[in-house]
Amino acid sequence: MKPTSRQLILLLGDVVTLAIVTLVGLARHGVLESAPGSRFLATFLPWTVAWLLAGIPLGVFAPQTAAQPCHLWRPFWAMVLASPLGALLRAVWLNGVVQPVFVAVFGGIAALGILAWRALYWLLVGRKQVSSG
Repeated sequence: MKPTSRQLILLLGDVVTLAIVTLVGLARHGVLESAPGSRFLATFLPWTVAWLLAGIPLGVFAPQTAAQPCHLWRPFWAMVLASPLGALLRAVWLNGVVQPVFVAVFGGIAALGILAWRALYWLLVGRKQVSSG
């Protein structure tokens, strides 16, 4: 089944949001300059995979759901649920351990980032659908 253009917009926005959160976190910890590509990928890719695995069953890519403000909780909680898996995948990638504080902080900031992006999506797309439909 081919994704719609709105599903692709939602996915692209989510991926960009995760990339920004990852880059800001690495820069904040002074790691971005020392190993930018490898550290970025070691966080970004596992969290993106975990996001997809949690988000798809929770329906976060359904445009009709994303266009309704009462469903903004879905992507937020999907990221909260995805974060432990993302951290586990990252730990496996780095041959390390899962740091609970990292799960909570990165997961919380990523969830807020996704919430902000999805609220912006609703303002730009969803409100138009509600007023015209």
